[in-house]
Amino acid sequence: MSKRVLIIDDEPLARMVVREYLLDFPDLEVMAECGDGFEGIKAVNQYKPDLIFLDVQMPKINGFEMLELLDPQPAVIFATAFDEYAIKAFEAHAVDYLLKPFSKDRLHKAVEKYLGQNPIETKKHTEQLLESPALSPSQHDRIVVKTGTKVKIIPVADVLYLEADDDYVSIHTAEGSFLKNKTMGFFEQTLDPRQFVRVHRSYIVSIPEITRIDPYEKDAHLAILRSGAKVPVSKSGYTKLKQVLGI
Repeated sequence: MSKRVLIIDDEPLARMVVREYLLDFPDLEVMAECGDGFEGIKAVNQYKPDLIFLDVQMPKINGFEMLELLDPQPAVIFATAFDEYAIKAFEAHAVDYLLKPFSKDRLHKAVEKYLGQNPIETKKHTEQLLESPALSPSQHDRIVVKTGTKVKIIPVADVLYLEADDDYVSIHTAEGSFLKNKTMGFFEQTLDPRQFVRVHRSYIVSIPEITRIDPYEKDAHLAILRSGAKVPVSKSGYTKLKQVLGI
């Protein structure tokens, strides 16, 4: 049974090379080529591919950011020019990747590895990779979310606080709240510790937004933000906060 494939890369030549090399695999059917992550999301929703060849460095949103917005996620073979952040993450989580420029033989090996893998294992590797805080510097400056069919890019500077929300994290901004399929632990590792502090199991707050800290019941406190929002602060969160604020 043939498998559906998408090629997502902003370089036409790179897409052509992958398509040409894949002619040696008659069971892999290339459904479409996409030039950026926005097109990629639409094509994944339309074709429901089994495998995507995904460039990491792309305009608008990068390959990792695109992948974070997909549910469910197809199997992925990444293509990338050298990027020390990405390579470390790939090597740690055994997701296959092609370092540009790559040979036909190298692509063949990646495809054969994919064909020999258990789809559940492949999905697990991708999930682990996306939880890696060492992906790329842009991940630290902005958060990409999906609102309905649209993609929104939130600069980290616009974030007031983050709140755990079941399997998601709610990103609170002056414009409203947006859900992101990530863990609090991921954000705690990726956000600048000079700007954000985890004050509670379920809350991370932007330090410049805090106007005062009020006592609450028992050992707990409330951080009052400039927006008027009240964020719970646990006993250990209060200790951390005092350290960061130098009080």
